[in-house]
Amino acid sequence: MAEAADIQGAPPTPARRRWLRRAVVLLAGTPVLAGLVYTPAPKARAAEAASVDIQLNELSPSAPIKSDTLTISGTVVNHGREKITEAHVGLRVGPALGDRSSIGEAAERGGFRAGTDPAEISPEYAFKIASLPSKVPQPFTIKVPVNKLELDKDGVYQLGVSLSGETESRQYEQVLGIKRTFLPWQPEAAAKRYQLTYVWPLISTTHLTAETGSDDVQTPVFLDDSLAEELRPGGRLEQMVSLGRDLPITWVIDPDLLQSVDAMTKGYRVRNPDPAGKPLPGRNKAVAEQWLSALETAVQGKKVVALPFADPDIASLAHRGKDVSGTLGQLRPATDKAKQAVETVLHVPASTDFSWPVDGAIDPSIVNVATSAGAHNVLTRSDSLQETGALGYTPSAARPIGAGTTAVVADAELSTAFRGDMLSVDGSLLAVQQFLAQSLALNLQKTDSQRSVVVAPDRTPSASQAQSMALALRGLQASRWSQPSDLEAAAATKPDPGASTQVPGAGQYPEALANQELPVSAFEKIRATQNTLDHFKVILSAPDRVEIPFGNTTNREMSASWRGRLDAAADYRNQVQQYLTGLTEKVKVVPKSDATLSGHSATIPVSVQNSLVQDVHNLVLRVRSANPTRLMFDDKGEAQQEVIVQGGHSQTVKFTANATASGPVEVTAQLFTTDGVPYGKARRFTVEATEVTPTVMLVIAGGVLLLVLAGIKMYASRKRVAARTAAQESTQPSDESPDTEPQSTEASGPGETVDR
Repeated sequence: MAEAADIQGAPPTPARRRWLRRAVVLLAGTPVLAGLVYTPAPKARAAEAASVDIQLNELSPSAPIKSDTLTISGTVVNHGREKITEAHVGLRVGPALGDRSSIGEAAERGGFRAGTDPAEISPEYAFKIASLPSKVPQPFTIKVPVNKLELDKDGVYQLGVSLSGETESRQYEQVLGIKRTFLPWQPEAAAKRYQLTYVWPLISTTHLTAETGSDDVQTPVFLDDSLAEELRPGGRLEQMVSLGRDLPITWVIDPDLLQSVDAMTKGYRVRNPDPAGKPLPGRNKAVAEQWLSALETAVQGKKVVALPFADPDIASLAHRGKDVSGTLGQLRPATDKAKQAVETVLHVPASTDFSWPVDGAIDPSIVNVATSAGAHNVLTRSDSLQETGALGYTPSAARPIGAGTTAVVADAELSTAFRGDMLSVDGSLLAVQQFLAQSLALNLQKTDSQRSVVVAPDRTPSASQAQSMALALRGLQASRWSQPSDLEAAAATKPDPGASTQVPGAGQYPEALANQELPVSAFEKIRATQNTLDHFKVILSAPDRVEIPFGNTTNREMSASWRGRLDAAADYRNQVQQYLTGLTEKVKVVPKSDATLSGHSATIPVSVQNSLVQDVHNLVLRVRSANPTRLMFDDKGEAQQEVIVQGGHSQTVKFTANATASGPVEVTAQLFTTDGVPYGKARRFTVEATEVTPTVMLVIAGGVLLLVLAGIKMYASRKRVAARTAAQESTQPSDESPDTEPQSTEASGPGETVDR
């Protein structure tokens, strides 16, 4: 009581004011005395309070120091039917929150709660509103010197912006709406600061098809021109590059994106919406050049991590694809291509020692597949590799999980802080302040160990999400409780011996993520396409013209970017297979009409057409008789010849056939690779065989002999006639009509000549 009397009679020092304010808050929370401090509104009044919406559009500085002035601005809107009068917007600063979980609880709290929400600071900093009609937005701004907020220790403070006023039906002051956020308070650099690694993902969806032009550079064909929209100023990927350039981040890049943009800079085509139409010219070469140049500048001096080419879905491979032969064999080439692509396009070194399963969710099979391509670090998340809670603090990111593999555990709260719609300024501001609050609370945890904290946001942040992420990182640039680091350094940090290293079992993998995985049928389709490719490339004189684009497409078919778009993924796989099949069918046996074989032996021509731009070899053409007792090839039922056909040409191969009996015989013409595998469609045609027997030959010979004898007889007869005619002419008068010779010529028949 003496202390109370002393306080009542003492001057209003800052310390006593803080004591009184805290006492009011405590009294308001006591059920018996609550009515002395605050009269709770009845249910109708609570509904009234919910009718006011407060939107914040500025809170600066986001992490103030003692000499700063805190500026808070925004808009209030009265959604109720009654006009609000005698209103004001006030600021409420609560006590420091105890730990990270209390921050999450406060963020989820709804309307104003008497006894829980703190009292307003001095009325002199309130923004007064005489009248607030329904549906009319009212902007406000509050400026408060930070030293007036009575922040007495380092920590995270709940900050409430409330609107109080009267309505016609409730003519007394009441709190009609409140918006909560957080104010991190660490005005001086902490003696102990953790290392913060922020992953900055540069990943997109699949854009390139397997199709290429027939020109020397094989001009690529894109699914559409949507990638250009992401690259142009204001686009998602343009924002990621322009924002990330000046931030302390680790770039995590899908090399397929680099290769796709690089292809655009060299000229490209876009698939025609009309399936029967030819690809259309791409028109955004300059956009691609500008973006790639900006990225090359942005990554200089920064750490770059290259994911396996096309960012394969590690979990889908582990759960659905590993039992399909040849599937896991695609990972190592994807890793090799990744390093080469980054260094070729960006001219910077890249680490390929990291694997990143979707949402950082892991189980033993995912870890095994993730490391099968050579990576020793798996980027996971703390909500997958859960702690027991015994430590009482967030341990360092690096955790050894066996077999020389390190799990680099990203903090779940920080990594998911910017999910959802960040288009509104209010939503972005609240997310930024909560991120900063969580980051400070993490450093205030009681531990003597030096820690490394990793943040791994979603793979493809929107432009607005990227902007919010950048605002949060700028709020940390003063380095008062954290210091920037990179992903390689985080993986190399000494692990906390008390941290959990137990990889969750297969049954703990999130069902929602499992439902998004590529099905087994997808990997079977990919294998079928690969088998077709392997069979096709052996006949090509320049196999790399198909092996490279289709090999890259195989990686794209396994991409994590298909999650949530399984129908589109199936369409893509079908289009790849159809295009490859169409190419293989450009080398074929030309359909042949039926033929007639007269005589004992003759040749049968069969043509092979090559409509590709390159030569084909390692092929043999084989013909087979369905009835060797009637028709044979080289004394056998079949024959074959090696075939080499130039690009854009056809070649005709002739086979000698022997008829042993008359009648129709079906002949099959089929291409084979030199190792005996059938290639393309078999062509069938009928040969009408006509055998010539010895008896028939005798009859034919006799007929020929008779014709010869008849000719000799005719010749002798004409000689005799000519002699008689000459004798008669020598005895006739000289003036006799000379018409005998024309008659003789006429008798010889039209066009025929007779030797004399």
